[in-house]
Amino acid sequence: MRAFRFSLGILLGSLGSLGACQPQSATTAAAKSGALLPAAVLAGGTYPAAPGFDAAGSDARAIALADQVMGAMGGYSAWQQTRLLGWDFLDGSYQLWDKQTGDFRWQKDSTVAVYNLGTRQGKAYRAGRDISATPDGEKLLSKMYPIWVNNSWWLLLPFKLKDSGVTLTYQGAGKLLDGTPAEVLNMTFKNVGVTPDNKYEVLINPQTNLVEEWAYFPKATDAQPAFRRHWTGYQQYGPIRLASDRSDGKDGRGLGHISASTTVPAGLMQNPQPVEKR
Repeated sequence: MRAFRFSLGILLGSLGSLGACQPQSATTAAAKSGALLPAAVLAGGTYPAAPGFDAAGSDARAIALADQVMGAMGGYSAWQQTRLLGWDFLDGSYQLWDKQTGDFRWQKDSTVAVYNLGTRQGKAYRAGRDISATPDGEKLLSKMYPIWVNNSWWLLLPFKLKDSGVTLTYQGAGKLLDGTPAEVLNMTFKNVGVTPDNKYEVLINPQTNLVEEWAYFPKATDAQPAFRRHWTGYQQYGPIRLASDRSDGKDGRGLGHISASTTVPAGLMQNPQPVEKR
C-alpha cells in the first residue's frame, strides 16, 4: 500500500480563529524500568524513517523514543494497514482522508469539498450544487491542501515523528501540566510544509510510551510556546490508537467523530452531499 505522506506544518490561524489504558506488556515493563526496547519489539517490525528524515541531525535517544511511541499507538504495520481516517476539527468541520490515494473530503454545514492531495485538484459543492467555478468555490479549493496539513497534524502527530524534513532531538526529562514526569522531544523542520519555521515540544509519558502533551512554537527560536495542550483521551480506532483531548486545562477543545479503518466505502469520497459522520 502506498502511504500518502505529510507535508508538515501547522496553521496557527486555525487555532486563533477557533480559538487508554496501556496493557501490561514488555513495553510497559521497560518503561517502568527506564529501558528502551528495540523498535522491532515495540512495533512488531521496523519503523523506517521517511525519505528525507534528518537522521544526521537527529539523535539516537529521540529516535528510540519515537519508535516506542509508534509501538504504543499500535505499531508501524497497523499504521500502514490503516487507510481511511475521519475526524471533526475544532472549527466544526468534518473530514475524511484516504491516505492510500490522497483523496481528502471536507464538509461543514452544507458545503463539501472533494480534493486530491497529489493532483491538487478537486470540486466544491454547496447543498449538492457544484460551485467549483464560483469565487467561493475557488477560494475553498485553494485552501484544501493547507487545511489538510493543519487538521491532520492535530490528529496524527505521534505517527509523524520520523517524517520527511523532520529533525528530532531529545531535550531531556520534563513534566506534564499535572506534574507527571515526561520525556521531551524537540521537533523541527527543514524546508517542508506550509510553516517550516515551527518547532514542537512533544512530551511522552514513560509509563505509557504515549504522547500526552505538545507545545507549539511559531519559530524554533521562540523562548515560550504559543500554546501547550493535552494529547490525551486515547481509544482504539480500528488498528491504531488515537487521542481526542486537545484542551489546555482551561477549555474543552478536542476532536470528535474519530474513525480509522482499513477500507473505504465505494462512492464515499466523491459524494457531493454532506455525509453521516462515521
